[in-house]
Amino acid sequence: MGDISEALSARLSLRAKEALAHWGLSPQQPELLKYRENAVFRIALSDGRPAVLRLHRPGYHSAAALGSELQWMKVLRQGGIEVPTPLPTLNGGDYIALPSSVDFPEQNADIVSWLSGAPLGQSGVMLEHEPQDLVRLFSALGNKMADLHNISDAWVCGGAFDRPSWDKDGLLGETPLWGRFWDFDALSVADQNKLGRLRGILSSKLEGVQNLDFGLIHADLVRENVLVTPSSVQFIDFDDSGYGWRVFDIATTLLRNRKEPHYPAIKKAVLDGYRQSRELSERSESLLPLFLLLRSLTYIGWIGERPELADNGARLSRYLDDSYGLADDYLGTGW
Repeated sequence: MGDISEALSARLSLRAKEALAHWGLSPQQPELLKYRENAVFRIALSDGRPAVLRLHRPGYHSAAALGSELQWMKVLRQGGIEVPTPLPTLNGGDYIALPSSVDFPEQNADIVSWLSGAPLGQSGVMLEHEPQDLVRLFSALGNKMADLHNISDAWVCGGAFDRPSWDKDGLLGETPLWGRFWDFDALSVADQNKLGRLRGILSSKLEGVQNLDFGLIHADLVRENVLVTPSSVQFIDFDDSGYGWRVFDIATTLLRNRKEPHYPAIKKAVLDGYRQSRELSERSESLLPLFLLLRSLTYIGWIGERPELADNGARLSRYLDDSYGLADDYLGTGW
């Protein structure tokens, strides 16, 4: 992959091969697809079918949180949402803990089923769909997101369930889920001060939204995590799923589509599709600018904790520009 070094890619590949033995899979060369919260590989099962191996970022989630993620995915699958299915290890578990090594601390790994759809798009690349297809696809996305929220609210969990919360603390607290976006070495002093000031303003704004629709959310339904088939949309990558405002889920989908020529139609399609299956209050919709800004700031924190990425500096510059633009839109210039 171009965004990490060849040396890191080689180490990850060896770690992936180590994990495969716990599923009784034959030696093979795993294909690294993505390196973000997880290192994600395409692998082959014993019958030749493709599947996905995930090496989880050490320390990012506990074993209990991973078990809860996989449990929720099973519930969604049973409810009719097309999501990956965990494949059991030789010992019958949903995941394994790989012991620490010279290159890696202890980390968890799992294998989930491969879904047949193609990604809706790629971040940073303009969508090539015809306008009517965009409306159809994003309406289906919004509708399926509402189904996900409905299934989650109806589910009665029979035991412990451990997932992060995208609440005020998770977004703006001392240790946000995706990192201290206002406080890391790559930021200039001016940016640290500006982002710190913005954090304080938004903290006050969130005081007034505590009664909005809140519950389990995917939290990362970006283009790459929405797969499209001729008859359905499928959701993947539940690594950041947890509790949060439902409008935050919607904002996450909309954020990276704002520069599309047909963005007004995309936004309307998502909201209309959502409302076909679940209520979305006018107040929630009116707060989208706030949650778009909050979601944008998380990416600054995310890149701040990943200095190993080759394009770290370029991404940081883009994320800062995007967040400042959204802040101006929401708060007016001079905030």
